[in-house]
Amino acid sequence: MVAKKHAFDIPLKILGYFALILVTATMIVPFIWMVTTSLKPPHAVFTYPPELLPRELNFENYTMLFTLVPFGRYFVNTLFVTVFTVVGQIVITSLAAYGFARLRFIGRDFLFIVCLATMMVPYQVTLIPLFLLVFGLGWVNTYQGLIIPGVSSVFAIFLLRQAFLGVPKDYQEAARIDGASEFRIYWRIFMPLNGPALATLAVFAFMGTWTDLLWPLLIARTPDMRTLELGLAYFNSSTSAFRQTNWPLMMAASVVVMLPVLIIYIFAQRYFIKGISLSGVKG
Repeated sequence: MVAKKHAFDIPLKILGYFALILVTATMIVPFIWMVTTSLKPPHAVFTYPPELLPRELNFENYTMLFTLVPFGRYFVNTLFVTVFTVVGQIVITSLAAYGFARLRFIGRDFLFIVCLATMMVPYQVTLIPLFLLVFGLGWVNTYQGLIIPGVSSVFAIFLLRQAFLGVPKDYQEAARIDGASEFRIYWRIFMPLNGPALATLAVFAFMGTWTDLLWPLLIARTPDMRTLELGLAYFNSSTSAFRQTNWPLMMAASVVVMLPVLIIYIFAQRYFIKGISLSGVKG
């Protein structure tokens, strides 16, 4: 029985590696095709047989992109909104997570269950009431209208609460004996000890805000307030108005939108994986 089991190990490993290579190629090849197409002239996109690598690199698509459309302004808007949303979400949700994880008050568990229950409500259901609230505050076509609704996240509260539960209670009790306030315990003990979970949340918040299209579509009314995703959508619709779409130009715009997310994920991948593994462990 042992010999038969070892005999199947090598074929199973080969099959597993083949499946991983196939899945990886399925996800990477479209991205490579997008990048290479952005460096091709328009007449070389639909050549047969298809060319994965262009014969000569054409960087004019990127210069033309920033000439035809104010993508620089879109990039600055997106970066500003994303940074403040990520920072605000980390601060707000970590405070709420600390309260649910370490503070004792009447109705704490019930309130947490109610918050979790809101995760089952589709985003589209709350979109209209949220827009009416922002409209009533006069935040339409403003940065605060783009930022403030994104600083709260029930998923972020749940993620950080699970991470905070993994911190030994002895640290908190020792700090209280030394006279530390609850905010000082939260800021000096729980935040530094949960760096991977915070990095995970930052990656999620960054990706969600950077690639968001629906909310900026409702709030940003003028071109100077558009984000990259919204600018790309308008650029796509404007180029599609012609009989033939300039696909290299469209791929160049897609690369500009996707590149920051890819860079952030590559550099934060180690913390991302560690944060996911630690956030489900209770202490």
